[in-house]
Amino acid sequence: MNWHEDLYVGESIRHRYRKVRWKIMHNAGQMFAYVITLASNERNLLDLIPARELLQKHYPKKHLYVVGLAGNYDEAIALAGQIVSDVYRTTGAFDVRRYFLQQGKQEA
Repeated sequence: MNWHEDLYVGESIRHRYRKVRWKIMHNAGQMFAYVITLASNERNLLDLIPARELLQKHYPKKHLYVVGLAGNYDEAIALAGQIVSDVYRTTGAFDVRRYFLQQGKQEA
């Protein structure tokens, strides 16, 4: 699982997002948190994945690129909208994948 350097974080977990991220990475379980990743297919913009699903042994999380972290589903929806809005405002297009991957290369 790869994490974007400048992660979008929901207000409800802003003060503890590093701990939540650590727990997700170490399979410690986060029952209500959601990770926002680049879409698993070309037809979508983003995927919202409950962190509890990532606890499954065979979940395909190796190729996930996480761009956001939210404390609950409603916050994940709002954060995903903010991400798409920011990408559109910056680029004039809805190519979220290209935006984050190019941004990640510039930071590396």
